[in-house]
Amino acid sequence: MNEGNKPGSGIKDPKLIILMIIMAATYNFLVYFGGRKISGGFYHHNLTTGLDDIIPFIPWTILIYWGCVVFWGINYYLGIRYDKFGGRCFPAAHFIGETICFILFVLFPTTMVRPEIRDVGGLLSIVETTYKNDSADNLLPSIHCFVSWLCWIGVRGNSRIPKWYRILSFIIAASVCISTLTVKQHVIVDVISGVLLAEVSYYISSKIELQPNKG
Repeated sequence: MNEGNKPGSGIKDPKLIILMIIMAATYNFLVYFGGRKISGGFYHHNLTTGLDDIIPFIPWTILIYWGCVVFWGINYYLGIRYDKFGGRCFPAAHFIGETICFILFVLFPTTMVRPEIRDVGGLLSIVETTYKNDSADNLLPSIHCFVSWLCWIGVRGNSRIPKWYRILSFIIAASVCISTLTVKQHVIVDVISGVLLAEVSYYISSKIELQPNKG
């Protein structure tokens, strides 16, 4: 039987789900800023390739880059609410992935060279503010890509969620991954590693939960 068709029962209490989302966001901040604090003085590797150099800088995609926060909130809610493993698999996958991110941020810190913004105005102002407040580190893997892809994984095989929304989730997740490249926040290897980390983390989490909740 396809996993998406198996009966399952996630967490039904909205307050508990929101609490879990807040905990996930808090852990994300601890990982991101904690990793930066520890590895700030370490040597940072530049993994930029020739292919990265030919990807154009597209300022308006900063709207996708930051707009995805709404997508994260919605899909975290759905991923926990309709989790066929009783609401445990999705948040566990997030914890596993973020922990691996932290380890890599400390053991193998990376960096990149961002474009110089001269004529500040409109969307370029948002990009410049992003650059100023988010230094070019903690890049491998991309947390933006990891979280976005995990948000798609959390709904993609669940028949209790409308098919049109599952398709839309894939489009949004892929768009976010592309936006990290076109606003020059990440390089290709960061994106690939973020996507793979989401897949592996969810796979591990689903195996930990040996039997789906029968509801």
